[in-house]
Amino acid sequence: MRILLSCLQSTRQYRLPAYQYWETYFRGGIAEGGHQCETVPGVDWAEGLMYEHAPSEAAAWRGRTWQRTVDSIAALEPAARPDVFLSYLYPWMVDEGAIREIRRLGVPCVNYFCDNVRAFTSAPPEYQPFDLHWVPELAATRLYQRAGYPFIHAAMPTWVSPAQRTWDHPERYGVTFIGSRDPLREVLLADAIRLGAPIELRGTGWPAGGKPPEPFPDAIGMRTGALATLRNQWNDLRRYGPIGYGRKIAGRFRRPVDDALLAPNVRAKPDAQEYVELTQQSILVLGVNRYPSYRFPFERPDTYSRGRDIEAPMMGACYLTEWTGELETMYDVGKEIATFRDAPEMVEKIRMLQSNPGLRREMRRTAQRRALTEHSIPRTLERIAERLGIATMRTVT
Repeated sequence: MRILLSCLQSTRQYRLPAYQYWETYFRGGIAEGGHQCETVPGVDWAEGLMYEHAPSEAAAWRGRTWQRTVDSIAALEPAARPDVFLSYLYPWMVDEGAIREIRRLGVPCVNYFCDNVRAFTSAPPEYQPFDLHWVPELAATRLYQRAGYPFIHAAMPTWVSPAQRTWDHPERYGVTFIGSRDPLREVLLADAIRLGAPIELRGTGWPAGGKPPEPFPDAIGMRTGALATLRNQWNDLRRYGPIGYGRKIAGRFRRPVDDALLAPNVRAKPDAQEYVELTQQSILVLGVNRYPSYRFPFERPDTYSRGRDIEAPMMGACYLTEWTGELETMYDVGKEIATFRDAPEMVEKIRMLQSNPGLRREMRRTAQRRALTEHSIPRTLERIAERLGIATMRTVT
């Protein structure tokens, strides 16, 4: 297949939460599947992330970006046009007329989005023109069903280098959590540490690690000043409802976990190579799938499966992660990966896995096989081609 990719590529660096890795994942997975990845030269898709709260700038960006994209497709002979336009677009980045024109030119359009349950209470109307939606969260499939939008439920697109796909690792590290600090994570992990779990914390925002970044995408393009503050408050009230807005206000008075409790467990933030080594060579790697949202009580947060639930097993980790519905459909839970629902169960599973090296080794092997064969980007691209009726997969030799 020839795949025209719109995946947050950028022509310059933006001060935004990490986004560049998506292009790396998609390009790696597309090439591994034997497909050709194409882009429109000079188009800066990541720039559109800046304009959620800036309608005029968003409109100007859409105009120049989508016109260039449509023109590049229209200039090709029909036989040379892409088989699929594959995008990762937030609603304000979508030009519905351009999507319809690309489809009129004979190129089906597929949009991937990974924060549905966090960002939406219903499928955005801007997504209506797409031929297909790639939906990774099980709970989010209900949003697309209600809207009548065609979709496939598939794992988050994750790709690791073949050189990193080993599983028979020496265990040189202990129980490792790699991730940034947020209020939900710090409470969960602090509770486990109080119960005796020997967790090593690595990432942004932990004691001596600097201020944590603001949640994404709420912080993108926010204005400042009194009028903007009132506008933002009104938007929050509409987004979260009166109860959710009340939770946001109450959160300002919630005391954070004492750094003195966490500091003994904090280790240096890893670089890229250390990240791989820690993932592969820790006795076990922890995942946390809860996420900050004012739609849910702080004490009972919602969860959804993250890319880490694919990446860590692909790298051959012994993986213990927070339970969420998708995991039951993705793995043989208890044999390939392990899950917990709260801090006491996390501590119980840590102790069980620490005392069972044979089970750890088998989990590394079987979870990796499952992730690479069933949850890879090439496998999802096959499903997309089947769904769109693309009978001949034009592969790159």
